[in-house]
Amino acid sequence: MNVCNTRKLLCAAAIGGLAGTAHAQSSVTLYGLIDGGISYVNHAENASGGSSSLVKFDDGINGGNRWGLKGAEDLGGGYKAIFTLENGFGLGDGTLSQGGALFGRQAFVGISKSGVGAFTMGRQYPFAHDYLNRYSTGGLTAGDAYMYHINTLDLLTSVRINNSVKFDSVRMYGFKFGAMYGFSNAAGQFGGSNGVDGDGGSSRTYSFGVDYRNGPFSMGFAYTDITYPLQEVPPLKLTLANLEPLGERDLRSYGVGAKYQFGPALGYALWTNTRLENLDHSAATLNIYEGGVVYQVNPAIAAALGYTHTQVTGSATGTWNQVNSSVEYSLSKRTSVYVLAIYQKASGSNDGVPVQAQIGKTTSYFGNSGSDAQNQLAFRIGMRHRF
Repeated sequence: MNVCNTRKLLCAAAIGGLAGTAHAQSSVTLYGLIDGGISYVNHAENASGGSSSLVKFDDGINGGNRWGLKGAEDLGGGYKAIFTLENGFGLGDGTLSQGGALFGRQAFVGISKSGVGAFTMGRQYPFAHDYLNRYSTGGLTAGDAYMYHINTLDLLTSVRINNSVKFDSVRMYGFKFGAMYGFSNAAGQFGGSNGVDGDGGSSRTYSFGVDYRNGPFSMGFAYTDITYPLQEVPPLKLTLANLEPLGERDLRSYGVGAKYQFGPALGYALWTNTRLENLDHSAATLNIYEGGVVYQVNPAIAAALGYTHTQVTGSATGTWNQVNSSVEYSLSKRTSVYVLAIYQKASGSNDGVPVQAQIGKTTSYFGNSGSDAQNQLAFRIGMRHRF
């Protein structure tokens, strides 16, 4: 009887050991970011269309508020099953972001292979986000949402592609590359339809990019084209400050960025070109030039100064010049406080209507500057915590 019990115990221990090994080959990680603070702008459009100063609680500025799950299962032979589910939310009112989607920031599943790369499927970022965002003021500093380009029409942030498949390689000899395709999910429209005779086409997207790193130097290139239907809610808000609409048929954007680490100083530059085509085949083109420096004063303090020039030509015209500055102090590896100061000046007019200023990647932050002003000056003090 004792021998039998001993065998049972040994068998149970062996099974438990195998289960522990299998569990060790899989992982699920909970992560997130929470940002909140107080912001001020001198000119925000009021109910009468003019401008007034505004002081407000604002959140999700130094990174969008989020929580997410990342998982991986070792399949053997260098293969892994991977997934990411990421939720966005508003800190001030607790509501869901991204139109109320549960996992609106990201939702994908796929397979990765060591030495090759990853193939994923779901709701994902285009390569402008993956390969160009890291060379922008918004991507490199605490300014983030206030310092990205107006309405992010060059797709650096906030834009995700539904129903997409994506491949992203590992880095080889300093290079990595990737490509994605977003399905229209419409019968007979695998390649998408640009629309004819006033009817919008069926949504489809393709995007690709290349990134290179060598010591302190890196640079990236990305190209994205989106064709979408007029009848459905478009994947992008096609407005630029008080200019609208700027495109209902097709959006094509490409750009190149670079950065170099000079000791404690990081210099960066970025150029993007975005073409927004209307159903009548007229088009507006945005050229955005950006550059700046991030200086690590000491291990806890980073200061940044940048400049962005936006020029719109074609079916709509306008010019925006913006100066960005920030200082971020790290209280720990996961928590920081920061201050921002941004000034933007707009110039030009369309059909006799002056172009307005708009600090922030959408109008949800400060709105336009109002009909009686073509500039905005904004300040912010905030706190960010990662987990």
